[in-house]
Amino acid sequence: MNGPLLPPSAFTRRDLLRATLLGAFTTAGCSSVGAGLLNAPPDAASVSYWNLFGGGDGDRMRQMEDGYRKANPHIELRSVTLSWGNPYYTKLALSTVGDRPPDVGAAHLSRIKTLVQGNLLQQLHPEDLERHGMTAEKFTRRAWEAGLVDGKIYAIPIDTHPFVLFYNTKICEQAGLLDAEGNLEPIEGPDAFQDALSKVKQVTGRYGATHGITSPSSAPWRLFQTLYAQLGGEVLADDGTRIVLDDAKAKQVLDYLRVLTVEKGLMPGSIDYQGAIALFAGGAAGFHLNGGWEVSSFQEAGMPFSMTLVPNVFGGPYAVQADSHTLVLPVRPDQDRAALDRALGFVRSMLDQSLTWAQGGHVPTWQPVATSEAYQKLTPQSQYAAAAASAVYDPPGWYSGSGSNFETVMGSAVGAVEAGDMSPVDAVAQIRSKLAVLAATASPV
Repeated sequence: MNGPLLPPSAFTRRDLLRATLLGAFTTAGCSSVGAGLLNAPPDAASVSYWNLFGGGDGDRMRQMEDGYRKANPHIELRSVTLSWGNPYYTKLALSTVGDRPPDVGAAHLSRIKTLVQGNLLQQLHPEDLERHGMTAEKFTRRAWEAGLVDGKIYAIPIDTHPFVLFYNTKICEQAGLLDAEGNLEPIEGPDAFQDALSKVKQVTGRYGATHGITSPSSAPWRLFQTLYAQLGGEVLADDGTRIVLDDAKAKQVLDYLRVLTVEKGLMPGSIDYQGAIALFAGGAAGFHLNGGWEVSSFQEAGMPFSMTLVPNVFGGPYAVQADSHTLVLPVRPDQDRAALDRALGFVRSMLDQSLTWAQGGHVPTWQPVATSEAYQKLTPQSQYAAAAASAVYDPPGWYSGSGSNFETVMGSAVGAVEAGDMSPVDAVAQIRSKLAVLAATASPV
């Protein structure tokens, strides 16, 4: 007979997750999925890298990976692309607690604190980074500082991807909104923005602007967060355990958005992400609010357009919703100096190829590229680079971050108001109610 069973307290959350991981892959047997996710032990000349980039971003990342391979023919790069959002982070966490993580992983900056609290990321020491020429002053200050946890480094930001304003240059010219150089005239204040949308609607005969409302929920959240942050509003505090939503400011933003959609018809009130892109690309609207990463969609459409900062609608210090892609080193039991340097060498290579990454609408954080003449000439992508200094990231919390439950709660309520399905007062109440449940729930990591 075996010895006495250990009491439940003897098993850590990491033990449970490790057992889950091993059980999952035991079931998978020798399938290609299991073999692809369970990394082989590192050898003397390999780097494994996981990311979540699809579409144009995926194409550019593969181009950058090829650049690394060309410069480092003696090192085998093993790259795996996984599904975006929660599925990716779940796999990254399970592989790490199962002691089989990749050497390098991509992660949104808004997720970093939660990953650190789950003991999933290695701390990156300044002296190790300095060996590869990576020091704090070479990065965009806002992104670098936002990624620190208790003053310690766990992630290297490779970009800032802000919410921006796309505009059809032909339509806006007809509406009298461009200056002598063909750029959009500054728009400041709620009345000025509404007036600009009205002038454009007169030209298009349909709408002034579009943005995704019905799905995914992150789309209306980004617009709400931008305007709400311009009012100085915050939603969560104390790592998501306390709700600090300013009801009056939230209602002010929701009232304004309802005017633009329901009352004035300046934006469609019931349209999904792809539908909003299609209307703008087809000339049914002169403005489109979205992340800068959609630049490729409109370049491929062959339409006349440019990009700029989202207007400072509510005044005060400029603020705009954003996130950053970062590169992280998951915790692993077999890390040594040589493996660490290979991983950091790969990270440095990605930074040095930031101009390629910037083509997809991401603002480089690596200052040698961000301040280069080549990037300044990259238009329209460089025309909203100033947004990186005013980026507002999702608040810390285990349920917050890119593609999270937090964005779903916030965005679904905002979208319901814009669609005319819910009043601003009811939306605020719903947000508070649903966030209260999440805030009272212990982190599963």
